[in-house]
Amino acid sequence: MSTPPSPTAVGSVRVPAGTTAVQALKDAGLPLKGPDGAVVVRDVASGELKDLAWAPEADAEVEPVAASSADGRAVIRHSTAHVLAQAVQELFPGTSLGIGPPVENGFYYDFDPERPFTPEDLAALEKKMTEIVRAGQHFARREISDADAQAELAHEPYKLELIGLKGGAGDTEGADVEVGGAQLTMYDNLDARSGERVWTDLCRGPHLPRTNAIPAFSLTRSAAAYWRGSEKNPQLQRIYGTAWESKDAHKAYLQQLAEAERRDHRRLGVELDLFSFPDEIGSGLAVFHPKGGVVKREMEDYVRARHLEEGFDYVGTPHISKRGLFETSGHLPYYEDTMFPGMELENSEYFLKAMNCPMHNLIFRSRGRSYRELPLRFFEFGSVYRFEKSGVVHGLTRVRGLTQDDSHSYVTPEQAPGEVRHLLSFVLGLLRDFGLDDYYLELSTRDDGPKFIGSDEEWAVATQVLEDAARETGLELVPDPGGAAYYGPKISVQARDAIGRTWQMSTIQYDFNQPARFGLEYTSADGGRQQPVMIHSAKFGSIERFFGVLTEHYAGAFPAWLAPVQVVGIPITDEQVPYLTDVAAKLRRRGVRVELDDSDDRMQKKIRTASKQKIPFVLIAGATDAEAGAVSFRYRDGSQRNGVPVDEAVEQVVAWIAARTNADPSAADETGTVVAG
Repeated sequence: MSTPPSPTAVGSVRVPAGTTAVQALKDAGLPLKGPDGAVVVRDVASGELKDLAWAPEADAEVEPVAASSADGRAVIRHSTAHVLAQAVQELFPGTSLGIGPPVENGFYYDFDPERPFTPEDLAALEKKMTEIVRAGQHFARREISDADAQAELAHEPYKLELIGLKGGAGDTEGADVEVGGAQLTMYDNLDARSGERVWTDLCRGPHLPRTNAIPAFSLTRSAAAYWRGSEKNPQLQRIYGTAWESKDAHKAYLQQLAEAERRDHRRLGVELDLFSFPDEIGSGLAVFHPKGGVVKREMEDYVRARHLEEGFDYVGTPHISKRGLFETSGHLPYYEDTMFPGMELENSEYFLKAMNCPMHNLIFRSRGRSYRELPLRFFEFGSVYRFEKSGVVHGLTRVRGLTQDDSHSYVTPEQAPGEVRHLLSFVLGLLRDFGLDDYYLELSTRDDGPKFIGSDEEWAVATQVLEDAARETGLELVPDPGGAAYYGPKISVQARDAIGRTWQMSTIQYDFNQPARFGLEYTSADGGRQQPVMIHSAKFGSIERFFGVLTEHYAGAFPAWLAPVQVVGIPITDEQVPYLTDVAAKLRRRGVRVELDDSDDRMQKKIRTASKQKIPFVLIAGATDAEAGAVSFRYRDGSQRNGVPVDEAVEQVVAWIAARTNADPSAADETGTVVAG
């Protein structure tokens, strides 16, 4: 009989040598089922996650990892990925295995089947997975030598490649999920009754104790994916799925997926005639239609005016540059793979620019600068081009041609803290103005990687300036070690949309490297020459991405001030067309974007069309309205106000748009004052 474990700290348990972690948790009275139940443990000494079946050779202290925690969910999803792989090989014998890691909100597994998977295949696989889960097979870990693993997996070419990469696979997509460190391990799925091996996979784990510990899962889609993320490698079939710690959590996620599909900006872009991606132009290169152009122009006009109010000078730079500029800035070694190939012109190599900052440095350097000019702030709508891989291009949120509301502040070191605070206030206010008011901050810093340049002291100063400014906001600050740019740390604003998804939006970066590389100087108060600090900031990030996020945030029902069409007039009969034409003219004279639906469609169809187009204000007029000099308001939620005098209706629409409120117009009283939302 083992010695009972004793809690040694809050949330930790002592596991005596030779005792399994699961027995220690049981003896400590800690839960093993439900969202709060432990699925694995963390070895306090090493920080490593261990299976519940782990029995340390010496006494150990562990912390239970709950199913609902981030690590717990990852274990559930990784185990579910293994169940998927087993199901695939049972239903499609001869299919070779790739990798199957957990990812945000789910998991995937890569396969090399005889043919691509179909939706019917996914349904069959999900059914087979349910059988495996209910069978309660044991996940059993065993260590294995490289030679034995190669012999056992001789029929799995991709697993053999991973074995060859052992110890050096951390920089290849997903490889370190399956193989890592000096000791290889296999995980066998054992029959619950006989204990015989049913299926096996190369994996470092950890896993759930049994397959029936997977509470809820589903498969979502399949897609093509290159092996280890390289287009030079074979194209495999990737199956995506999701798994959760409870049926309720799983249901909530599927509901969010359905809502996300309803809000998908790519679909809405077509339905609302906002933008498209013609094949003739190329992948990831958007064209904005007239209605999308209205939204884009409103965004640009707003942010241009705000930059001028905040003390920025508007500048402009070309779309291409000689190679040497990006060598001077230091970008080329880090970004050349994601830049479009160079063009040979007049004995020089030119690149489409992927960033604007080097050109702004040249504007600063174009003449002598005095400390009296600082802070000196440059801003432009800079079009940049990035050769994103085809697999990651996604509507407007991941494009190859984008426009940044890019700005750079040149300041003295003493001015830098105040400038960062100024920029943070600017970007947070901008997001609120567009209806994004739920966010947190992320601080990206350097790690021990080789890409970062500059001294430890410079990095420490820059990081502290950003951290202090971020903490002054009172917002949650999340660390992102290793996420900094090569030239300095950054703050990014992570905004949550209407259905709780997080998007990286505005960024602020502290740069002490580029001023040195470009030899930027200003004359100080004592007549000496000093190097400025350069602070990068993008408020939207990119106009395209922000447009896409806003479209999904509002599900296409843009606030009245942003809406492509703000008012549509609908006559009950043709006799009211001249009357509503005059009403529309009054609105246009006040700057309102208005259309008149004088088509042959019936009135109810016209109203449905306006509803599908998500028009904020619909003005309806019949004979009685025309005689009374009035209209009826109909709002997007279907509510209606009748008999509103035309002049009053015009003033209410104009006032609502001028207020730039993000609430729906239906949330107003008869005077146009917002009363809800």
